[in-house]
Amino acid sequence: MILWGLIVGGLLGLFAADFEQYGMILGAIVGVGAGWGLRAAVRAEVRAMLADRGVEAAPVPAEPAERGGVRIVNETAAPRPAVEAPVAVEPERPPQPTVVRLPERTAPPAAPAEPAEPGIVERGFAAAREWLLGGNTIVRAGLVVLFIGLAFLARWAAGAGLLPIEVRLALVAAAGIALLAVGFNRRIARPGFALALQGGGVAILYLTIFAAAALYPILPLPGAFVLMVLVCAAAVALALLQDAQGLAAAAFAGGYAVPLLLGGDGGPVAVMFGYHLLLNFGVLALAWKKAWRSINLIGFAATFGVAVLWGATSYQPQDYAVAQSFLIVSVLIYLAIAILYARNSESRVGRFVDSSLLFGTALAGFGLEAGLVAAFDYGAAFAALGFAALYLVLAVAVRRRGDDGYRLLAETMLAVGVGFVTLAIPLALGARWTGSAWALEGAGAFWVGMRQARWMPRAFGLLLQGVAALMFLALLDSGPQALPIVNPVFLTGLLAALPVLLTAWWLRAAPLPHSGSLPARAYAGVEAMVGKPVFLAGFLLWSLALIAEICRTVPSPGDGAVPVFAAATQQLLTMVALVASAGAAALVGRRLRWDVATWPGRVTLVVLAGTWVGQAALNHHILYHPGWIAWIVAIGLHLHLLHANDHDAEGAGRRLLQRLGHVGGVWLAVALLADALWLGIDRAALWDSSWAGVVFLVAAVAVLALLVLWAGGAARRPAGERRWPLDRHLAGYHAQAALPVATLVYGGSLAAALLAEGDAAPLPYVPLLNPVELTLALALAVLVLWRRSLIAVAPPYAGFGWVAGRGAWMALAGLGFVDVNMLWLRFAHHYLGVAWDADALLGSAVVEAGLTILWTLLSLGLMLFAHRRAHRGVWIAGAALLVVVILKLFFVDLSNASGGARIVTFIVVGALMLVVGYFAPLPPRGDAPKDEETKEVAA
Repeated sequence: MILWGLIVGGLLGLFAADFEQYGMILGAIVGVGAGWGLRAAVRAEVRAMLADRGVEAAPVPAEPAERGGVRIVNETAAPRPAVEAPVAVEPERPPQPTVVRLPERTAPPAAPAEPAEPGIVERGFAAAREWLLGGNTIVRAGLVVLFIGLAFLARWAAGAGLLPIEVRLALVAAAGIALLAVGFNRRIARPGFALALQGGGVAILYLTIFAAAALYPILPLPGAFVLMVLVCAAAVALALLQDAQGLAAAAFAGGYAVPLLLGGDGGPVAVMFGYHLLLNFGVLALAWKKAWRSINLIGFAATFGVAVLWGATSYQPQDYAVAQSFLIVSVLIYLAIAILYARNSESRVGRFVDSSLLFGTALAGFGLEAGLVAAFDYGAAFAALGFAALYLVLAVAVRRRGDDGYRLLAETMLAVGVGFVTLAIPLALGARWTGSAWALEGAGAFWVGMRQARWMPRAFGLLLQGVAALMFLALLDSGPQALPIVNPVFLTGLLAALPVLLTAWWLRAAPLPHSGSLPARAYAGVEAMVGKPVFLAGFLLWSLALIAEICRTVPSPGDGAVPVFAAATQQLLTMVALVASAGAAALVGRRLRWDVATWPGRVTLVVLAGTWVGQAALNHHILYHPGWIAWIVAIGLHLHLLHANDHDAEGAGRRLLQRLGHVGGVWLAVALLADALWLGIDRAALWDSSWAGVVFLVAAVAVLALLVLWAGGAARRPAGERRWPLDRHLAGYHAQAALPVATLVYGGSLAAALLAEGDAAPLPYVPLLNPVELTLALALAVLVLWRRSLIAVAPPYAGFGWVAGRGAWMALAGLGFVDVNMLWLRFAHHYLGVAWDADALLGSAVVEAGLTILWTLLSLGLMLFAHRRAHRGVWIAGAALLVVVILKLFFVDLSNASGGARIVTFIVVGALMLVVGYFAPLPPRGDAPKDEETKEVAA
């Protein structure tokens, strides 16, 4: 195969590159790779068939051998040989070999491990080395050079007009006959050399006859056919006489390659197909006597390859009769060859089955037939039924007339026949009902394979159900469906999902019984892993069927279609349907101890969150009527599943998933509460006021406050007094769920303090009693309470020790400082008429003076507090703020403030500094314990 791959590839590359050398080199490289791949595939197929039947090579008895002065006596096999050295060695005597005796084994040896299959790189190097360093390397190279030289000679003579075409063809034929004669004469003395010459001679004769009949009007068609029959018969006779499969392969490969090598169009279609049929009959005649699989595959690949290429590029409707006749005869020939191969290849465990020919003929033949009958109504369906009838009739005939060794062949034909019956369904009924039929048929095939302990029907059943699922997916965008429930889309999805779920139930007991062959064991390993994915696929198909029904459209009076439900209603119904389906699956899974059935119920939070996002995108709120009913039902089912899942959450992964469900529910609660508040803002038309700006912050503050009261209170009680879900998820709610909410509260407070104008319309602005400042005060208070509740937990939650550190209270202090400063700016905006603009606010002398006095008061308060609690750190912070005030006085207020503002500012600040110096001097170091100081500051 490698030789002919090199020849054909080199010549094709030469012709394609217009006789440039690089084309021949590249073509030869590609041809060698193709030939090696074909040979490797054939050998792998043979090994697979041997392995299927448990045929193993007989053990080769080990012979005693001497290597390097050590004589090995293999008495019996044992894992570790004992080495006995000679007692003494006399110098005068030659060195004696060391005797290695293998001890007797006391138990039968274990079955030898199957040798590892060499990799593709190793096989490639081995094939190249075998071809290059074989016994007839020079002969092979010489044949390649000779073949190319003859082709060049023919082309050059034609171009120069030196010799008539008849003379040129006669010279080429004489060269082929000479090769045949020399090769046959040397068949005994040099078998390899002789077979190579004979193969080249046969190929040259094929080339000559075909050219004389199809390309040049020299030989009449009947005469050419007779000569081709004679050459084919002579090649088969020579191969049989010398029992030379290689000669037969070379002869047939050369014959099939002739049209390609000549580079022409093959002449009339009848001539081309007649030529291939003659070669195919030669293959059939050879298959009658010999089980030479390589010959069968060469003929099959060449015949159907040429047919496909011709059908794709040159087919015309007037060629239908010739093409149809050729296709029918070719299919019958290669099916007969497959049966003859089984007859001639009997082994200890049965007859071999050439699956490549059985399945390849079915696929290639039906594909070509479908193309031929595409113009006829239901042509492809009748073609599928015709192939089904052919394979089923052959299966029955082989089973009845053959012995038990033909059982595998009959079953394979039966499987192909059933496959064509299956294929006829969509071709006749259309895709709308095909998925349903295939899914049911796949479940039936799987059940039969399970009952009969046969892996092939089970694999076929899974494959068929997978195809049915894909067909259902293709139906999802099939247009309006007038009838509810009983429409092709929903029924197809239902009938595709239920068999898959049933198959998943059968697979729960995997591995299922099988024959014990190598393919059966390999498939059992796959089957043991697909049970859970099959269930998930079935649940997904069920969910898609529900979604398709909910989103169904009906024909409108015009040309379009209208949905049965509005988009927001579709989302809500989908949410309830999916959560309810997950609940039903979880109930069945727990009743039947089917663990995978509980999996969808563990991720219902994803459905709820996705629905909220979809509703928000449609500007649809959760309190809209009657959508709030759907939310209550879905959330209730979700909480029920969360409670049930907590009781069987075994394993780290499942516990993590449960914790995410609880924690994520808290975050979703923030979004749902904010959505409800947004509805109030919308109804009151307050989107242009500060009420709308603090809605999300209010929701986060409320949820964080609830967590502090609920989880923080539970943290102070003994573990035995806590109820679900805090009995097992206290840290999840109190710390892990609350941390992102607290982060939102902190970030939202900072943003609201800096950006919110404080517009309380329709109410007037009142300091501290407006939506912004009330919310900011509540947010800061809740953050402080949450921190204190975390500090009170002993031992602290893992990873939350930083809460009691200095950084946390400094962050809270910084937020409070920003809140107080922005309170003064909002006061100045509303009561002093300063524009709500950074430049206007910072450029106002009154605002600057007020900030200076405010900072002084803050520093005074900090220092007084620190003096009373003897906390030097807080006193130093207040003093630092006072330094900033002094710097601001001299570098900002002194130059920008007006006379009155400057006087008031300096007097007030100076007086306050005197008060600080009198009432709050620096406290002594170490008057209070450090941990007590921290707690007091936190308070």
